[in-house]
Amino acid sequence: MSEAVSRPTLEAVAARAGVSRATVSRVVNGGYGVREPLAERVRRAVAELGYVPNQAARSLVTRRHDAVAVVIAEPETRVFTDPFFALQLRGISKELTSHDNQLVLLLTEGRDDHARVARYLAGGHVDGALVFSLHLDDPLPGLIHDAGVPTVFGGRPGWRDRTGTPVYVDSDNRGGARTAVRHLVSLGRTRIAHLTGALDQTSAVDRLDGYRDVMGEGAGAGGPGRAGDPALVVESDFTPAGGERAMRELLDRRPDVDAVFAANDLTALGALRVLRERGLRVPEDVAVVGFDDMLPLAEQSDPPLTTVRQDIERMGRLMARLLLHGTAAPDDAGQAPDDAGPVADAPGPGLILPTTLIRRASA
Repeated sequence: MSEAVSRPTLEAVAARAGVSRATVSRVVNGGYGVREPLAERVRRAVAELGYVPNQAARSLVTRRHDAVAVVIAEPETRVFTDPFFALQLRGISKELTSHDNQLVLLLTEGRDDHARVARYLAGGHVDGALVFSLHLDDPLPGLIHDAGVPTVFGGRPGWRDRTGTPVYVDSDNRGGARTAVRHLVSLGRTRIAHLTGALDQTSAVDRLDGYRDVMGEGAGAGGPGRAGDPALVVESDFTPAGGERAMRELLDRRPDVDAVFAANDLTALGALRVLRERGLRVPEDVAVVGFDDMLPLAEQSDPPLTTVRQDIERMGRLMARLLLHGTAAPDDAGQAPDDAGPVADAPGPGLILPTTLIRRASA
């Protein structure tokens, strides 16, 4: 039987470096007051011995856990089938990993899970929380505030906040929707419909508002002028099945529709399936524009999808970066996000990132 290999101790590192145990502890835990030559000797000894700090003991000293909770207010079936969440999680994970932080994923299947999430956050297991896909009546913001953890939200907050002004990262949903609909108008389309997202989420509301902005621009002046036609707006839910249902309802209401702006790419895919079933050609009979530009999904649709690109992965990275900036140790402080700034009116401490129309064959 082989002998167990003992782990190098703090004392062993101190002996190898020729310094006190307290000096090693300060260097390992990122503290101040150690001259650089001594700190370098400690780091060299740590590398030579393969010393790994005890995380529990380190947390007692630094009051940091180097772990961040990612809270998604959606059930597992949605999170693991919608590529949007994979892209945002990838961005978050890359940023946390680059700062040697762990990601703890928390999902909420229903209201019973909210108390569980709140208890976990209040238990001091993580340094902060990244929260996205909230719904307007969701109690999570208040529960998270009561848990006392720093938080950054994905998406423009839409709730009445008793907790102060939340920090958030979002895309220019309203401006992107305006760009999409104006593109359809430029193609000569006049009966332009909108398949919305779930209207209890601010992204869907903002995209609907952007659609209405453009559809009202020509009212009474020979332009589109159809903003008041409720038959051209059908509520969906950001899923392919919801897109199919909404497209069938739209065609039953308005068989003469000649363009569709879908609230996201998955909704657009559902709409394309129904248009094919009904024998309608895209874009000749009905032009279609989506929102997200999730690759390869948008490129491989039939036909390839014209859509509004938002940088979902970058949004995730910036959420994590904003949180780490706020919860950073003193020697890390002062490093604000260096690759983004607000591009539209962002009430409070928010970052709103630009969107871009990507033209392909569907419109």
